[in-house]
Amino acid sequence: MAVAQRPGWVDDELFPFVSRFVDIDGHTVHYVDEGAGTTLLFLHGNPTWSFVYRDVITALRGEFRCVAIDYPGFGLSTAAPGYRYLPSEHAGVVGAFIDALGLTEVTLVVHDWGGPIGLSVIEKHPEVFDRLVVGNTWAWPTDAPHVQIMSHVMGGPLGRLLIRQFNLFVNLMIPAGHRLAKPSRDEMAHYQKALDSPARRDASAIFPRELTSSRAFLAEVEAGQPAIADLPTLIIWGDADIAFRRSDLRRWERIFPNHRTVIADGAGHFVQSDAPEQFAAAIRDWCSQPSSSTLGPGQAD
Repeated sequence: MAVAQRPGWVDDELFPFVSRFVDIDGHTVHYVDEGAGTTLLFLHGNPTWSFVYRDVITALRGEFRCVAIDYPGFGLSTAAPGYRYLPSEHAGVVGAFIDALGLTEVTLVVHDWGGPIGLSVIEKHPEVFDRLVVGNTWAWPTDAPHVQIMSHVMGGPLGRLLIRQFNLFVNLMIPAGHRLAKPSRDEMAHYQKALDSPARRDASAIFPRELTSSRAFLAEVEAGQPAIADLPTLIIWGDADIAFRRSDLRRWERIFPNHRTVIADGAGHFVQSDAPEQFAAAIRDWCSQPSSSTLGPGQAD
């Protein structure tokens, strides 16, 4: 295990979990590992960390083993020198993390950049995974105009400068991505302090550019989807998302025919923290059923 300490700014009431650390290829990777039972592995996006799943983990740790990782450079994890914070690299770290903990029979829970990162991991380690839970995310190259604009503006020199100097992605996207549950000042502080210096914000600043620059990685993830299409899948979708649209939801439903769709009415992009009770209840109800009895194409709650 890596020698690391949880920083004092982490509030034990807001984040009531034991912080654990493991060395993965020179990275000090932070994670939480709460409860026992079926393993749920939670993957976050940008500019969040395992904190975004805190309410879901609190609700489910009495029935499941809840494991949530912070990618190098995010949350309480630190990256080894030379790390480029690319989604393909994060996928490699997640795969090595699964090996390090010896995880098996995993239900993977993905959101935002966790979608392509997580599907890449499933495609390389299909024997590890029994089920998939999809929040608001994607896992393919996209030419959607709003995504192209976001990538070029926020991923360009000026956007990266604003993210590094002013933590713009946290201060702008976290509030905009919540429609039902406005983050409190203390909750915002947990995202701000996780990326508390220009150097620390490199990880967050890289992701917008990679919406277009990682097209080859996204195409590889897309190409691998037919091989895992039988994986039982739960889709929990916030329908007031500023990033992902109904067309993205329908595409997920086509990729994984053995799916159940739950719509979180009025929830924004960060559906797991905007509607945590509904998110947790959907997982609990779905996992209580045998894999073969999950709802089929087009069925939704």
